[in-house]
Amino acid sequence: MAFRYRTRFMFVDSHCHLTFPELQSELPAIRAAMAAAQVDRALCICTTLEEFDAVHALAMAHDNFWCTVGVHPDNEDVAEATAAGLIERAARPRVVGIGETGLDYYRLNGRSVADMGWQRDRFRAHIAAGQATGKPLVIHTRSASDDTLAILREQGEDGRAGSAGGVFHCFTETAEVARAALDLGFYISFSGIVTFKNAQDLRDVAAFVPGDRLLIETDSPYLAPVPYRGKTNNPSYVPHVARQIAEVRGVPVETVAAQTTANFERLFRGVNEVS
Repeated sequence: MAFRYRTRFMFVDSHCHLTFPELQSELPAIRAAMAAAQVDRALCICTTLEEFDAVHALAMAHDNFWCTVGVHPDNEDVAEATAAGLIERAARPRVVGIGETGLDYYRLNGRSVADMGWQRDRFRAHIAAGQATGKPLVIHTRSASDDTLAILREQGEDGRAGSAGGVFHCFTETAEVARAALDLGFYISFSGIVTFKNAQDLRDVAAFVPGDRLLIETDSPYLAPVPYRGKTNNPSYVPHVARQIAEVRGVPVETVAAQTTANFERLFRGVNEVS
């Protein structure tokens, strides 16, 4: 059941995949559920260049959706991203971020980390595009946090002028990685994983991240929060993430809703522009 509150405030899903087959055919019902749950905006994430036109069309069709452009680090046998190609697509209306990008060494499939140079090159192309366009990076990192942080530093992502900045999405790393990302000027986004019974370490991270660096997301159709764990996720469930974060931070859920909405608007500046 969707949350309904007496007072009026809104949630934003900062990361979802509404063009994936599990959700694409259910879009009218999802949009109705979002409205009922007071989720008024969503950022639709691109994972391949082949997918970009569909993701962009979705953002163009709805005044409360925006999108990104990027090639997920885990995707192989797809069109390769170049900085120039990303910059060209990022100039289109309602494109407000670069990614999702980053590094993923979880599935090496018999390869060594040294063999994953193509991922590191892809990541650098995205960083260059973010810096050229002034649009933030949506970072995915799994079993690769040391290299992710090292490449960001190498490419000048230190929070100063000329940095793209961005967000470490669906954060599942340690407190030390969170501190390092924050030191580089990045935001930290939490998904439904923060509600899982075995995720106390992650809840501890959610408790210490500064309120002005905090985002919430679903990463739908994956990672549905409790009480929907194991089911297909969608943006209307993001208030469950907010409620868990509010609990560990000892604040009202209204506070988390307000902070994460303001942070979304500050990071993804294009959501405040008419296009």
